[in-house]
Amino acid sequence: MTTAGLPASGGVPLSSGTGRWVLACSVLGSGMALLDGTIVNIALPRLGEDLNASLASLQWTVNGYLLTLAGLILLGGGLGDRYGRRRVFVVGVVWFALASALCGLAQDSGMLIASRALQGVGGALLTPGSLALVQSTFRPEDRAKAVGAWSGLGGVAGAVGPFLGGWLVDGPGWRWIFFINVPVGAVVVLIAVRHVPESRDRNATGSFDITGAALAALSLAGITYALIAASSHPSLLTVGLPVLAGVLCGAGFLRTERVRAHPILPLGIFSSRLFSTMNLVTLCLYAAIGGVFFLLPVQLQVAAGYTALRAGLATLPVTVLMLLLSAPAGALAQRIGPRWPLTLGPLLAGVGMLLLTRVSPGTSSYFADVLPAVVVQGLGMCLFVAPLTATVLASVGVDHAGVASGVNNAAARVAQLLVVAALPLAIGLSNKAYTSAHAVNTAFDKAMIICAGLCAGGAVLAAFLVPSGAILAEGAEEAVEPQCTANCAFSAPPLEPGSSPGSTRVP
Repeated sequence: MTTAGLPASGGVPLSSGTGRWVLACSVLGSGMALLDGTIVNIALPRLGEDLNASLASLQWTVNGYLLTLAGLILLGGGLGDRYGRRRVFVVGVVWFALASALCGLAQDSGMLIASRALQGVGGALLTPGSLALVQSTFRPEDRAKAVGAWSGLGGVAGAVGPFLGGWLVDGPGWRWIFFINVPVGAVVVLIAVRHVPESRDRNATGSFDITGAALAALSLAGITYALIAASSHPSLLTVGLPVLAGVLCGAGFLRTERVRAHPILPLGIFSSRLFSTMNLVTLCLYAAIGGVFFLLPVQLQVAAGYTALRAGLATLPVTVLMLLLSAPAGALAQRIGPRWPLTLGPLLAGVGMLLLTRVSPGTSSYFADVLPAVVVQGLGMCLFVAPLTATVLASVGVDHAGVASGVNNAAARVAQLLVVAALPLAIGLSNKAYTSAHAVNTAFDKAMIICAGLCAGGAVLAAFLVPSGAILAEGAEEAVEPQCTANCAFSAPPLEPGSSPGSTRVP
C-alpha cells in the first residue's frame, strides 16, 4: 500500500496531535452510521403514528437504507483506494448528513423512504472509509492500538445510541434522530479537511464493477419488494413480477461476476467449504438478530407500554456485554477452536429470544421479564460474534482476507434486509396492525420462535461443518486475531479496509 501525505516513517504516531485527530474523525464518522442503525428502530412506532404510515412503510424505512448500503458497501473501500480514502470518506459524511436532513424534513412516508435510501449511499462510502483511515494513517507499531481504540469508542457509541434515541423521540421528537447527524457531520468534515492526511493505493488500476453492484441491488430490491407487498396487498403484479425481476437480476449478477476480470464478488472464494459454511451461518444468525431488534422496540412500546426512552434502555445490556466480553470470547475461540463457541453461542442467544416471549401487555417488571432475556441473548452473542468473523477471515488465504471480510459484511446486511421484509409476512403482521397491542404481542411471540429457530439452524451448521481445532489462514503463522467491534450486535462484522471486492487490488 502506498500512502500520500504521510511522514517518511510510513505513518503517524497514535500519541501525536494528528493521530488523535484522525482517531476522533474516524470514530465520529462511523458513530454517525452506528447511531442511525440503533436509533431508527426505537423511533418506528412514534414515526409511524406521526406520518400515519403502514407497516410496509416502516419496513421500507429500515430497508431503504439497508438496500443501498448492502448493495454499494463493497464498492466503498475500492473507491477510497483509487480516489483517496479521506476524499471518499468526506463525500460519504457530507452525503449522509444531507440525506439525514431530508429524512428529518420528510412530510410523508414516501419522502422518508427515498431519503433513507440516499442515506444508505452515504453510509456505503463512509463506513469502510472510517476504518481505512485508521489502517492507512497510523504507523505499523501503533496500528493495532489505534484499531482497538476505534473499536472501543465505537462500542461506547453503540451503548449511547438506544438512550439517545429514546430521549430524542420522547423529547424534541423523532425528526431529531436525523437532524443530529448534521452538526456531527460538519464537525467530522472540518476535522478531516484540516487534520487527516490523504492516502490512496497507487497501484489500483482497472475499472469498478458498477454493473455487478447495480444488478445485486436490483435483485435484492425486487425480492424485498415482493416480500413486503405479500404481507399487505398481494397480487401477481405486486408479488410475481418483482420476484421474477429479482431472480433475473440475480442470475445476471452471477453471470457478470463469472466473466469480469475484477468482480465485486469473486465467486472463486466460495470454493472454500468453510468460507461458504460461515456465510450461511452468518445469514442465519444476523437474520435472527435483525428480526429481534426490528420488532422488540415495537413490542416494548406498543404492547408493553414502554416509553421510547425505556425501550431504548431495555436493550442496553446487550451492547454492554458485547463491549466487555467480545474480546475474551474471541481469545477463547482462538485457543479451543471455533466449533463450540459457534454452536453454544447461537443456542444461548436463541434461548434469550424465547425468553423475550414473556414480554407482554401489562408487563410491569423490567428486571423480571425483560432483563433476563436480553442478558441471556447478549451472552450468546458475545460467544459467537467475534469467533464468526475470525473464522471467516481464517477460512481463506491471508491475501484474500479483505475480500472475505467484505463479503461476510455484505451477507450480514443482506440477512437483516431480508428478515425485515419477510418476518411480518411470516407472523401475519400487516398494515396498521402494529398499532394494536394484542396483534403485536401475538405476532411477536411467533417472531421470537422463528428467530430462535434461525439461531438453532446456525448452531447446527457450525456443529457439523466447522472444524473443532484452531483454524489457520493459508500462509499465516498463527491464528487470525478475532475482529469485532462492540457494535456488531446491531450492524455487521467489520469491513476490512483497503481490500474490498470491486477494488483491483484483490487477486
